[in-house]
Amino acid sequence: MTFAELVAQWLQQGLKSPLGPFAPELVISAAIVGALLVRLGGFDRAIPAWFVALGGSLLALLLAVTGLDDVPRTLAVDDQLLFTGLLRLDPWAAFFRVYVLLFTALIVGLIVLTRLVDHEDNPDLFAMLLGATLGMLLMCSANHVLMLFLGIEMASIPSYAMTGFFKGRRQSGEAALKFAVYGAAAAGILLYGLSLVCGILGTADLQEFSPKLALIFGDAALGDRVAETRGLALGLILILAGFGFKLSLVPFHFWCPDAFEGAAAEIAAYLSVASKGAAFAALVRFLAAIFDPTIPAMASMGYGAGIVLGGVAILTATLGNLAAYPQTNLKRLFAYSTIAHAGYLLMGVAAWLVLLSSSLVRQDGTPAAQRALEGLVYYLVAYLFMNLVVFAATAMIRNQIFSEDLRRWSGLGASAPLLTGCLAVGLFSLIGVPPFGGFIGKLFVFSSLVDASSLHGIFWIVLAAGAINTVFSLFYYVKILRVMVLSPRSAETAGELNVEWADNSYLLMITIPIVVLGLAVPLVLPICQWAAGPWSL
Repeated sequence: MTFAELVAQWLQQGLKSPLGPFAPELVISAAIVGALLVRLGGFDRAIPAWFVALGGSLLALLLAVTGLDDVPRTLAVDDQLLFTGLLRLDPWAAFFRVYVLLFTALIVGLIVLTRLVDHEDNPDLFAMLLGATLGMLLMCSANHVLMLFLGIEMASIPSYAMTGFFKGRRQSGEAALKFAVYGAAAAGILLYGLSLVCGILGTADLQEFSPKLALIFGDAALGDRVAETRGLALGLILILAGFGFKLSLVPFHFWCPDAFEGAAAEIAAYLSVASKGAAFAALVRFLAAIFDPTIPAMASMGYGAGIVLGGVAILTATLGNLAAYPQTNLKRLFAYSTIAHAGYLLMGVAAWLVLLSSSLVRQDGTPAAQRALEGLVYYLVAYLFMNLVVFAATAMIRNQIFSEDLRRWSGLGASAPLLTGCLAVGLFSLIGVPPFGGFIGKLFVFSSLVDASSLHGIFWIVLAAGAINTVFSLFYYVKILRVMVLSPRSAETAGELNVEWADNSYLLMITIPIVVLGLAVPLVLPICQWAAGPWSL
């Protein structure tokens, strides 16, 4: 088919073309251009860049939500493919598209409330923020290795710039430089791993991975195909290292504390939540394409990979929690908290990989592997709100006392009871205290570890490590509330808090879902079941 014939066919299809399901991404793209053009055209006084960014993200979110009914829910993969198979719109991708867009809209609103940047820098920051969002949307729906890598880089490069956005601060520039250098190295490692896997399989289409693996291995064991097994294992190790950097997993976590401390709290929140959600969405889809349980050799390799990831999860959660305790800078403390929660989330992925190779089902007839993914999704939803609450409160207090040092927060809780209450809800949910959403998320993840322990005893150790780390986290999270509420004022305490009604309203709006996620599980769980259903992989 010639190019002219392809264009004619596309025009005849109209809204049935991929542009219809791709509407949210197109709106984000238009908002990026709009945020830059309003200043170039001299309209920035009448139409501020934040208005374009907020309007674009809300419109994209609305289109993504209203388009959920049109998402194909059958196992006919061809009905889910866009742009000749480069992207795939299924429940898994549709859910995480809403997830990323919702968080983007909330972060844009927070930046507007806290007046993070002045009028001159508004367009640049929002253009980079929306550019990173577009990359994350591509990560969630990537059905081709090229689009997966492109999405990761589109999300990463603006993140480096946003980390060092405050050009006058040496710490910010240093953090951005470290982030960019380490990120470039991680991108090279990831690309090399992807090239190895694609070279061995002879395709870069994720949907073709399983048929190609079946041709190579068939009913043979891994030891019967030594060269292919070694090459595939090396490629997967490099790929997991690349994803480990994005998820700040041990030992690829070293960039996270410096980047969070150097960036503004609002940007740190974006790196902590949105990038983690998109990375987990892409990781699960890629692993599902490789470790096909119908191929014995791949089921065996997936089983081993799940055990290895379980060990990485233990190290990640433990290091994050232990390193967080002595921190006095709140952003650095929450950076280690982010590392710890990445470990908890990875426990769910590890359990899912092991359960994927078995036929284990729950008492209600649901496959245990599917329930593990449901728990992962539920945890991520709770993580969105509880992490946003603590970063938003940090940003608002910073605007009042010009400090993110916990030692200068002594006795501030009494002057802002609503802010302190919302912060307490977020912190207790991060710990996993009932009746908040973080408790239910951890409960689901730990439940999947119990299922996986019936297949390998090491998951009892993973479960015990998760429970012990939950106790560890109690000390440094509660320390924040103790300083704010129980500690007396000292010479290091800077003033009192006078939080505006708009800030309180925003905090209350993002705190209520944490309580709902803890008390109204039957209302939220069907959404997670829809996203993690058997058709989603």
